[in-house]
Amino acid sequence: MELFFYIIIILLIVFAGLLNWQLRHNSVDLTPLAARLSALQDAQERTDRAVREEIANFRAEIQNQSHQERAELAASLTSFGDSVGTRMAEIAGLQRSQLEGFAAQLSLLTATNEQKMDAVRLVIDEKLKQIQEDNTRQLDRMRETVDEKLQGTLEKRLGESFKQVSERLELVHQGLGDMRNLAAGVGDLKKVLTNIKTRGTWGEVQLGALLAEILAPEQYEKNVRIAEHSGETVEFAIKLPGQGEQSGDHVLIPVDAKFPVEDYSRLLEAQENADAGAADEAARFLEARIKKEAKNIFGKYISPPRTTDFGIMYLPSEGLYAEVIRRSALVQILQREYHVVISGPSTFAAFLNSLQMGFRSLAIAKQSGEVWKVLGEVKNELDKFGLTLDAVRKKLEQATNSMDDVQKKSRTLQRKLRSVQVLPGSSPEALPDDKAPLESDDNS
Repeated sequence: MELFFYIIIILLIVFAGLLNWQLRHNSVDLTPLAARLSALQDAQERTDRAVREEIANFRAEIQNQSHQERAELAASLTSFGDSVGTRMAEIAGLQRSQLEGFAAQLSLLTATNEQKMDAVRLVIDEKLKQIQEDNTRQLDRMRETVDEKLQGTLEKRLGESFKQVSERLELVHQGLGDMRNLAAGVGDLKKVLTNIKTRGTWGEVQLGALLAEILAPEQYEKNVRIAEHSGETVEFAIKLPGQGEQSGDHVLIPVDAKFPVEDYSRLLEAQENADAGAADEAARFLEARIKKEAKNIFGKYISPPRTTDFGIMYLPSEGLYAEVIRRSALVQILQREYHVVISGPSTFAAFLNSLQMGFRSLAIAKQSGEVWKVLGEVKNELDKFGLTLDAVRKKLEQATNSMDDVQKKSRTLQRKLRSVQVLPGSSPEALPDDKAPLESDDNS
């Protein structure tokens, strides 16, 4: 409707513009046109009134419809509110009744729990009282037992302690006696070390102990005369195996013990006093003494082929051996000019151990023929053992075949006996003839 109104207005404006343009360019009679225009204006006014009336009616209709909808909505909301209120009241009543029931049940449960707790408390109190009484009785018994055991243990320990103290006092008394004997022995040792003859004897005893500990008695000799025309005898000689088995076929290693303790003591005293001059002088005396003893060994005891082309000078003190061996020039002179090797207790023991291993290797080499003979006998026995194993294998194969036959016959009998019904109240194991077929098969 409004669109139609706007179209009419636009047409009127266009028509007025055309009329104005025509009036400017031509002078015509406008009376018919004015009449038409007047009629058109009247029609326009009627149209406007009609449009306004339609708009007013439309607005009134819309207002009425909105009033109706608001009234219906208000009525619906009122009805919904009433229903919701009613439902809420019902729910509240239901919850109230449920809460009251729950409160009643809770009160009943609380009362029941209190009663049960009272009963449990009474039972627990009674049990605790019984446990306390039992614990008291057991503690009294344990206390009595512990007192008895402690008393017995204390008496036993005190008796043992007094016994140990008595034994220790006896040992202390014996130790004091041993200390007195040791003091006497130290005095004797001092006498030995200050006497040339006894010093030599002590070195010989130590050397003999080493030889007896490591070598067998037949592997060395004592006080051996090297040359028949000479009366000189070496203290010890180690026997090296020769080409034959007789005693004369052995080659001897002469070993002589030397202990120049005076020169060594002077050297130690000078070194302790930090006296360089006295130390050098004592060292020269010690070297001269060692050379002299090596010369004696070379002249008296080294006689090839009866002996080896070298001898061993045994020094019974590790300190003296270290003092001599650290002078490399002296050691080279002894080996080159006098064919003498210096040895101390530790090095001589190692030398004897190496000789012992050599002796064992040589013995094994000599007995290799017997070993081969034993191996041949073992080989023959192994051949016989192989034949015996073959016979046993054949017997086992025969036994296996017999067992296979027995199993086949047993399966055949089981297949035949499957159709046989077992009597009520009896078991197959109780039948006396169950194993008879198997025994007959085995016998066959």
